[in-house]
This record gives sequence, C-alpha cells and structure tokens, in this order.
Amino acid sequence: MHFARSDGFRALYAGCTALVAGSVLKDSIRFLSFDLIKSAFADPESGTMTPLRNLGAGMTSGVVASLCAVTPSERVKTALIDDAREGGKRFGGSVARAVAVTWREGGIRGMYRGVEGTTLKQASATAFRMGSYNILRDWEQKRGVQQGTAINFANGAVAGTVTTYATQPFDAVKTRCQSAKGASAVEAAKSIWVETGVRGFWRGTVMRLSRTVMSGGILFTVYERTAGMLRKVIHG
Repeated sequence: MHFARSDGFRALYAGCTALVAGSVLKDSIRFLSFDLIKSAFADPESGTMTPLRNLGAGMTSGVVASLCAVTPSERVKTALIDDAREGGKRFGGSVARAVAVTWREGGIRGMYRGVEGTTLKQASATAFRMGSYNILRDWEQKRGVQQGTAINFANGAVAGTVTTYATQPFDAVKTRCQSAKGASAVEAAKSIWVETGVRGFWRGTVMRLSRTVMSGGILFTVYERTAGMLRKVIHG
C-alpha cells in the first residue's frame, strides 16, 4: 500500500509486460527442455526416473531457460521497476525503450547483467519445482492415486512451496545483481549479509510464496491438461 501511495497505482504493475512475456517464454522453454532432457537422464535399462535424476534434469533445463529467456527478461523487468520507483524518467514504463537503452548502454553484457545469480536461481528453482512435482506424481502413481485436476493443482502448489523456500536466497542475490546499481553475484551476497545477516536472504519469502503456490498449481494443472490433449492428437 505504501508503494502504491508513494509511486502511484501504475507503479504496482511496472515491468508487468516484461514479466508476462518472459514468463511465457521461460515456462515454454522450461517444460519443453525438461521433457527432452529427462530422456537423457532416465535409467538406460528401465527408462525410469529416480528422484536424483528428476532433480538433475530439472537443473539442466533451468540453465537452458536462464540463458535463452530468463536473464534478459528479468534484467528488463528489474530495470523498469527501479525506474518506476524514481518516477519513470528513463523508460516511461516502455519495455521497448528499456530494452533499447539497456542495449545501447551495455550491449549484450548489459542485457545479461546478473546472469550468474539468475542462472543459479533458475537451475535450483527448476530442479526443485520440476523435480519435486515429478517425484510426488511418481509416488502417487505407484500407489494407484488417480491423477486429476485437484491432485495436479495440489502437487504443483507443494512444488511451488518447496521451490520458494529452497531458492529464496538465490532470488535475493539475483534481484540485487540486476538492480539499477548493479553488482556481481559475490558482491550482492556480501552486501545482503552485511546489511541484514542470514535472514536477509529469505526476506520477501511470504510475498513470493503467495504467488508461487498459486502459480505452481495453475502451471502444472494446465501443463497436464495440455500434454494430455497433445498426446491424443499425436497418437490419434
């Protein structure tokens, strides 16, 4: 509420366009790459996925998503949010302008500022999110639990909760790296430790959790329904 009063209601949605575009691209790459990568991680004899193999496939797909989509979209989103806090003088809320200015000032390095922190966060987040969801689903299927919308949503929500608590420190470092001031991953981690101690790495967990629980449930529910429809079309 304080942010809305001091910076205006529109500031609450600063960076929203970049966030939506980045999320669509990120999740598309994440799920596609995970489905392709997990075959390489499956047991060569049985074709099954152990919990460790699920986590490994998730981590690899997280790296792919970070390099292909997440780092530049997060860079632009963070720049827009920082600019909105300062009155929107540089970008005026325009994604195209933010991209143009960032590219002009820093080139490819500017667009990929904070790539270390972002990749660490994405690798760990995707490992925990995809890994924990698939571990839960495999456990349920072995025990004859019928998979449906409610079960998919619940599993996705649990995966979102696990992911949030496990990766919040990486998110804190990534945000500090991509802020207007900028910092390397090591510098960002050191500054957080000096300013707020170990608790600072989990600051904002509750706010992020309120988003990731719902988004995790919705994301995996939609994924299962979409995958089911595509399998019917492909296999007749």
